[in-house]
Amino acid sequence: MKIKVGDEVQVISGNDKGARGTVQRVLLKENRIVVSGVNLVKKHQRPRPTGGRSQAQGGIIEFEAPISVSNVMLICPETGEPTRIGIRRDENGNRVRFSKKSGNQIS
Repeated sequence: MKIKVGDEVQVISGNDKGARGTVQRVLLKENRIVVSGVNLVKKHQRPRPTGGRSQAQGGIIEFEAPISVSNVMLICPETGEPTRIGIRRDENGNRVRFSKKSGNQIS
């Protein structure tokens, strides 16, 4: 997968189209990512014992649900615009990501 934790991405399709955020988690097997502030869902949770004397608090919790990696584009750090990502080898033979729009290397 060409998108990594900490990358800034923009949603290109779906209900949150146009929203930007940073990648918090990458779910490789499911080909999905969790982006901060995008795809917020509410879950009704009941109080449950946590194993000690305290209980986990119940109520309505709001969190970011995973979205498909095909629905986001990486934001180029230099131009600030969405771009496709390519992979090439540097002089040491290591794989590096680069922006297809500007041609610059992405760390």
